[in-house]
Amino acid sequence: MQAYIAHLYLISDSDAVYQFVYVSIRLSWNVPHCSLQSLTLTLAVTVISLTDRLGVDRPRTVVPHVFNLASCQARSLYGRMSSVFSLQTPSNSPLTTILEMGKKVMAAYEPKSILITGAAGFIASHVANRLIRNYPAYKIVVLDKLDYCSSLKNLSPSRTSPNFKFVKGDIASADLVSYLLITESIDTIMHFAAQTHVDNSFGNSLEFTKNNIYGTHVLLEACKVTGQIRRFIHVSTDEVYGETDENAVVGNHEASQLLPTNPYSATKAGAEMLVMAYGRSYGLPVITTRGNNVYGPNQFPEKLIPKFILLAMRGRPLPIHGDGSNVRSYLYCEDVAEAFEVILHRGEIGHVYNIGTMKERRVIDVAEDICKLFSLDPDAVIKFVENRPFNDQRYFLDDQKLKILGWSERTNWEEGLRKTIDWYTNNPDWWGDVSGALLPHPRMLMMPGTERHSDGPEEIARNFNNPAVPVSTTTDCSTKKPSLKFLIYGRTGWIGGLLGKICEKQGILYEYGKGRLQDRAQLKSDVRNVKPTHVFNAAGLTGRPNVDWCESHKQETIRTNVVGTLMLADVCLENGLPLMNYATGCIFEYNAHHPEGSGIGFKEEDTPNFTGSFYSKTKAMVEDLLNEYDNVCTLRIRMPISSDLSNPRNFITKISRYSKVVNIPNSMTVLEELLPISVEMARRGCRGVWNFTNPGVASHNEILEMYRDYIDPSFRWANFSLEEQARVIVAPRSNNELDASKLKREFPELLSIKESLVKYVFEPNRGRELSS
Repeated sequence: MQAYIAHLYLISDSDAVYQFVYVSIRLSWNVPHCSLQSLTLTLAVTVISLTDRLGVDRPRTVVPHVFNLASCQARSLYGRMSSVFSLQTPSNSPLTTILEMGKKVMAAYEPKSILITGAAGFIASHVANRLIRNYPAYKIVVLDKLDYCSSLKNLSPSRTSPNFKFVKGDIASADLVSYLLITESIDTIMHFAAQTHVDNSFGNSLEFTKNNIYGTHVLLEACKVTGQIRRFIHVSTDEVYGETDENAVVGNHEASQLLPTNPYSATKAGAEMLVMAYGRSYGLPVITTRGNNVYGPNQFPEKLIPKFILLAMRGRPLPIHGDGSNVRSYLYCEDVAEAFEVILHRGEIGHVYNIGTMKERRVIDVAEDICKLFSLDPDAVIKFVENRPFNDQRYFLDDQKLKILGWSERTNWEEGLRKTIDWYTNNPDWWGDVSGALLPHPRMLMMPGTERHSDGPEEIARNFNNPAVPVSTTTDCSTKKPSLKFLIYGRTGWIGGLLGKICEKQGILYEYGKGRLQDRAQLKSDVRNVKPTHVFNAAGLTGRPNVDWCESHKQETIRTNVVGTLMLADVCLENGLPLMNYATGCIFEYNAHHPEGSGIGFKEEDTPNFTGSFYSKTKAMVEDLLNEYDNVCTLRIRMPISSDLSNPRNFITKISRYSKVVNIPNSMTVLEELLPISVEMARRGCRGVWNFTNPGVASHNEILEMYRDYIDPSFRWANFSLEEQARVIVAPRSNNELDASKLKREFPELLSIKESLVKYVFEPNRGRELSS
């Protein structure tokens, strides 16, 4: 061994020596404690003695690693080496320098004032509670904006502790972060705050960039400016490594390449690069962690295990993405909290630590284990649903480096799962209404005004001398839905009126806009007075009594449908507000690539091809321009139908009053089913263009046959051709099928058009004749 190390040093390969030391220690992991100490001591002494003989100090970069690795399992290493060599070593010997370096490395880090970001969330709350409980001399300051997946209730065990302080705020606020660092004399940051749910990142990736990258950058810059931070622990994820090969027997180690595969992991990898850069460029004392999946009490149920538990408690199916073969490693939350405790005190500056477990489970195994503990039949309860856009097959970590620091997993899977189920059984309403999170593909709301409020004063301080950050005293709403307020345009219209009724039914605050869409000053006044969280545009000209009117009123149509809609979108963007815009799907017509009856529908990204009516031209034009506004969600409605068979706007009402109708299959929108979905889409922060129709098509004859069978058995009608229709109308009509698969993925419970017609329109009206 000594000869091999000497050879390595003679070829000036210090890194190779370190690798040899590291591998030797790892290979000795399973031998008795004393043997590991002896091996480590032997290796360290060999390096030191070689240094003395060579008369060089090359090992400066190596010895700290040796001492750091040894200190976890042989804390007396420095003392033993000092007693052996101190009497024999001149003060100017490289050995003396090395021993001093070792002494610094081996000394456990002791913070005085720790800022923990995102500690009202799941993992960080367990870390904060543990540190507050175990280290009463540490001052713990928690900074959290109380987003949808956070709650001050998670910090209940610490609320009365004298060394605990909570501040509601956003890490993206540079002034607030700098203020806290200075006034609270922060010397340590544990940075957990982040958007973490992969499904959300597919629907609102920019919010992930803002929180995960920009927020981290603000923290780093504040640390650089204040110059007082002794430890910056950045919490990342195993997903930055990307997918692990299914047959790999060795997991990703800390030096593995980062290959993120989804927007969430890409933003975490980006944040890591900033952390590393600030460590190298400015000497910031950074440490990074990358962890496996964590489960346990207090976790928001958008994540797999709490979602399955709550669904099982409610007797509902457990949805599994794809075939359930995806493999994940799961760690119990208290074990992870202990890992962070170890890294805080023993972690080495500039290093990365994987927090993982070698025990892997397929998603289907997790579901079956939960079914077993609830005495449910997996075959009856488990439901396979469409996979998410990219679902890594496996994440597998090499966790030996952290084990060498002295940490090991304590809670086995069976025990941890049982504890978790017991907690959710005893706290079923901890998160309030989580119906949106329990969907197969949840997209939780991440928009302005959706943060949870605190359970009392927004800052809870005990026995601190420093002044508090000025904050308000909002009452707790954490068990309620996020506070929403809608500003709706189109009060006198059909859809606008229905929206108001939906808001009343769901207990959502709303007001109708008073301003005209073309008047920017009036729109700004509405926003200023109402202070909405979302704006809904159900205003527009469709023609009186139909789209033929637009052919002779083109200027009025342009002002409302184009100028007014763009004006509203721009005012909303200026004020940071999302706009839900009800548009039309009557901008397409069947063609060679989308033939009638083929089942091939037009997708959201397809270019409109119908220009037969001026109304459709204006709607296609404004939709194209709205694509430049990333705050807009465009919902393409087609041939709207409701259970109100007396409404002249209702497609069924219209065609049942015609003497003759064409018979062409078309996509249609059942408002009773889809308008509430549009409200949920606002909650989830959906953006972009959506075909807002029920899946499938129905023809005029099929609709009228249902009308005859359910409403009026004596009803009769006749058909005519498109050529004959053209003689009695001014502008041609659009006929098409829209591909509703995107909406169906988001809302798997969405009914097909014919099923929806029966459930929401014809069954409620059975036996009632349509008034003429």
